[in-house]
Amino acid sequence: MTPMTQMGFESKPSAEIKRRLSNPNNDRLIQLAPTTPMYAGFSCNVHPDHSVEVGIAIHDGDYTIDYSIQRIAFNEAPHKNNASQPIEEHVLKQLRHLGKEHLFKFVAGGVTEALHHIAPNLCTKLWLELDMVPMLFKVRTTARDRHIQPAHTPDAEAEHEHAGHHKPGTKPRPVDEQADSAVRKLVMYFGPSHNPRLSIGYRNQVEVDANGKIHIIDGLEPYRKTCREGTWNSLLKYSNDLKERHVKIGFFSSTPQGGGVALMRHALIRLCRILGVDATWYVPKPSPAVFRHTKNNHNILQGVADPNLRPTKQHTDQFTEWIEYNAERYWLSEGGPLAEGGVDVAFIDDPQMPGLIPLIKKHRPTLPVVYRSHIEIRSDLVHKAGSPQAEVWKYLWDRIQLADMFISHPVAKFVPSDVPLPILGLLPATTDWLDGLSKPMVTWDLSYYMRVFKTHCNDIKMAKLLWPARGYICQIARFDPAKGIPDVIDSFVKLRRRLDDVLPASKAPQLLIAGHGAIDDPDASIIYDQTMALLEKEEYAPYASDVVVMRIGPSDQMLNALLTNAKIVLQLSLREGFEVKVSEALHHGKPTIATRAGGKLTDNVSISSSNQLLTGEMLLKIGIPLQIIDGKSGYLVDVHDTSAVANHLYNLWTDKALFDRMSAQAAINVSDEVGTCGNAASWLYLASKLSKGEMLKPHGKWINDMMREDAGEPYREGEPRLKRDGINIQG
Repeated sequence: MTPMTQMGFESKPSAEIKRRLSNPNNDRLIQLAPTTPMYAGFSCNVHPDHSVEVGIAIHDGDYTIDYSIQRIAFNEAPHKNNASQPIEEHVLKQLRHLGKEHLFKFVAGGVTEALHHIAPNLCTKLWLELDMVPMLFKVRTTARDRHIQPAHTPDAEAEHEHAGHHKPGTKPRPVDEQADSAVRKLVMYFGPSHNPRLSIGYRNQVEVDANGKIHIIDGLEPYRKTCREGTWNSLLKYSNDLKERHVKIGFFSSTPQGGGVALMRHALIRLCRILGVDATWYVPKPSPAVFRHTKNNHNILQGVADPNLRPTKQHTDQFTEWIEYNAERYWLSEGGPLAEGGVDVAFIDDPQMPGLIPLIKKHRPTLPVVYRSHIEIRSDLVHKAGSPQAEVWKYLWDRIQLADMFISHPVAKFVPSDVPLPILGLLPATTDWLDGLSKPMVTWDLSYYMRVFKTHCNDIKMAKLLWPARGYICQIARFDPAKGIPDVIDSFVKLRRRLDDVLPASKAPQLLIAGHGAIDDPDASIIYDQTMALLEKEEYAPYASDVVVMRIGPSDQMLNALLTNAKIVLQLSLREGFEVKVSEALHHGKPTIATRAGGKLTDNVSISSSNQLLTGEMLLKIGIPLQIIDGKSGYLVDVHDTSAVANHLYNLWTDKALFDRMSAQAAINVSDEVGTCGNAASWLYLASKLSKGEMLKPHGKWINDMMREDAGEPYREGEPRLKRDGINIQG
């Protein structure tokens, strides 16, 4: 296997730009870090002498600006067993070199099917090693030779085309032309922020990964490495059963992007596609008016809304009409996923969608339906006659009670007693260790996203994040009244006051509060503005210049970079259940301080969407304690105990041995239950059983436990599990 260079990249880097960025007076963050997002296309031709000609085209989003062609010789006919690795190494080496020479950040790559055929791991390596979004495209490898008219068959033509060979009567199309075609197709799928465009298809089906064109992971091996043997064997057992019986699964939720449910569904559908399981995901046509109402319901059920806020008949009628319209137009009509011949099992997410359940049962009475609740429902207030919570819950429960199962987060007092225990099962929220939020990234890529983040801060005149010159503490969460943002600020200020006595300001931490938005969450701007107003108060103003508060767009890698580079993570939620960000922080080895069971909401200041204060003796028990081992991987504190938070922050910031010990413990104590493989195994177990007509009765058990027992894969000694004891799920 001998590389024979034919044509290298011809563009020359600017020495002046490098000199300026290397100036010691400049911010250390942007020194020689990538500055310019770029796209690339990759192609190949296989020649009769067994050599493979590899073409790379570089595109700036407007036009192709450079090419490279190299011919790699093999001793025998190239195929995926002997050609893959050298071709992949060549492509990665070329891009790394070009990127560092020109300060390029390659954000995506278009790969031809012919190249993918002989280098099947290229897409995965582009994603995991270069942080490029890989997309697969069919590009012609040959052109007709007008002077020869050979006899051929369509099957033979397709076989030659797929393998990158040219057949008699044709001539090979130049690889630079093929690569250019691939990259031009690629850029059409990306928006101005260099993120893939969200794709919603026929019948409002969410076309995950551009309907399969994006190949961030090819094959199952990368997934197998993210979980333990028992989880993996269980996953394969149920996926094989569903494939063999051609079972169709449908998920229905309110939004395709921005929230935790959407993140989990993207990851789940992606894995199901690789497993060969027929799983689809649908969302309704968005309605801002309805989303305002559903967000009000969400806040009311959690007990963080204005006590005077109640659902009105006009709002509930509008809500009902919206879901009926979507169901009739997209899903219940002939050929739809909920019509006869459609899905074999339906999973309904959260309080935006339960109106679907009676419609499903009316049209297909025998179709198994599972309702998945992702939020806290204040059981103490739901059962208080005449309360807003009781009114909202009655509307929802009238519809949810028709479902065959009710799945909840494993959090105490999360489920009202109306829900019969036999149909109640437990399942935690999860994250994906291979997606943009959680995958490991090298310093080069991390620096790019930190640069972009700093640019966004500068655009809105936000306080400057001084990393890496100074470390920072962060809370990554939506701007929501239940996220405890005032407590985060109060804890930080108390910490800084203590550190002022022992450290210069240049050694003290900054605070970062950042998060995505979701299209069904109209509260984010309100909470953001209230947070900024809070920083102007007399007790907080002296430290406001060291508090960075940012709403960022749908860039998973940016959140990943912010979390990766943080030193300590906070999650001081008031009314939340099972925080995925806690699992992600622990996975990154970040000591995490979070609220625990038994806290009380007192008369301390807080934020709600209605500018009201949260007051009273509102007891809560939340699920975060299941994720953190107190004193080992992090600390648990009572809600509003900002003095305890500040004390733990002080110890972690000033005691390196403590920080190192806790960081190491955090990274190794993550259960499969909070990853995509464990989550998928549980969903596929439910689909397998319900599609056979089995009526599952969890009686409050963890779905993961039922799944592992049924699969004959018991937990092994020392295998990490979320804590099971002491959870009184109903109230």
